Amino acid sequence: MINTQFLRLVRVHALGAAGDAMITVALAGSLFFSIDPSAARVRVALYLLLTMAPFAVVGPFIGPALDRFRGGRRPMIFAINAGRAFFAFLMISNMDSPLLFPLSFAVLILQKSYGVAKASLVPAILRDDQQFVGGNARLALVGSVCGFLGAGPAILASWLAGVPWAVGMAMAVYILAAVSCLSLPPARVAPRPVQDHESSRLRSVGIRKAASATGMLRGIVGFTTFLAAFALRGGADDVNLSGVGKAFGAGIRHALQGDVASDASPAWRLGLVAVALVCGFLVGSLLAPKLRDRIREEVIVATALAALFIVGLVAAWGGGYGSTLLLALGVGTAASCGKLSFDSIVQRDAEGADHGRSFAVFETRFQIFWVLGALIPVVIPISTRVGFTLVAVAAAFAAVFFWLGRTPSRGGLSGPATSREHQPQQG
Repeated sequence: MINTQFLRLVRVHALGAAGDAMITVALAGSLFFSIDPSAARVRVALYLLLTMAPFAVVGPFIGPALDRFRGGRRPMIFAINAGRAFFAFLMISNMDSPLLFPLSFAVLILQKSYGVAKASLVPAILRDDQQFVGGNARLALVGSVCGFLGAGPAILASWLAGVPWAVGMAMAVYILAAVSCLSLPPARVAPRPVQDHESSRLRSVGIRKAASATGMLRGIVGFTTFLAAFALRGGADDVNLSGVGKAFGAGIRHALQGDVASDASPAWRLGLVAVALVCGFLVGSLLAPKLRDRIREEVIVATALAALFIVGLVAAWGGGYGSTLLLALGVGTAASCGKLSFDSIVQRDAEGADHGRSFAVFETRFQIFWVLGALIPVVIPISTRVGFTLVAVAAAFAAVFFWLGRTPSRGGLSGPATSREHQPQQG
């Protein structure tokens, strides 16, 4: 039976993802994304550190606000989407102004805040914990597909009428998302600051071990992305990381139409790596619910790490460009399965009123893992074989640490969980 409340959340998520893609397209040609790997590595490192800044706001402030917002999470998600529309409106006339930076920063904070709010609302809508992985996966798939669909009109609008029109389209989509929020159920909120019993749930061994494993997977994503970016420059210092989107398109064009000019080789080769990574995320979103029908979330996380260990060894043995594509596909799949399973573990085991601050805390940590992983190939020149070996070692270490330190959860680790009712409560 279709859960109509969940379909309403899917609709809000689809609109938000489309609006985010439109904003990304509008900013792609601006100085906001100007990062050149041929520049001093210190500049790239500073850029990576800057990406952590929004989480410094989301972690300590947005998470607790989600759990205490008057009326529940529905008005909070409405306020987030209305805020996105407001800042997009201000961006329309400031695309060439210094104000673009704080406005873009504000939109980025709201994007991260929405991710936390969405994850905290899922357990209030779905009726049993066996559905959490599938629900998270459907939202991830819808977000990816609608992101692609939203990028198309934004690219066309930028080309025909100018970048401000793409931002205007994003503003309109955000407004639709805000209106759609009014049909969401009001989830309960925490009337008081976090209590000791809630903190103990958040610090339980199962959640902490799963968080460490998921953080390692997120770090491996950052490491692989920048390892490939620097390794595939091919000595061409004019390859710009701000053009990853263009390289992505060039990679697809190369795959469909055959070889492109050799002087464009670094761009399309990096583009195909981006294609492989994104395809891995989509494969993981499709695979995780199927696995959850047979095994528990903890086993999925361990299996993802073990599989990535094998893929890393195979890639290190091969050492060529094909191995880079294989590793990107494996990293994307493992990271997606791990993250979807982790979200489900928190939604299942953490106190309902604690979900907002829980996800805010963990998303902040995961972003730190991503940045730290990305910083390694930025600061230290690493060959691809050595990098692939490091991925395998990191995955193996995380798998052993997670599996040996796990604690059996309700229903055991080998089979599906027993359904339990989650009745949404009014705020």
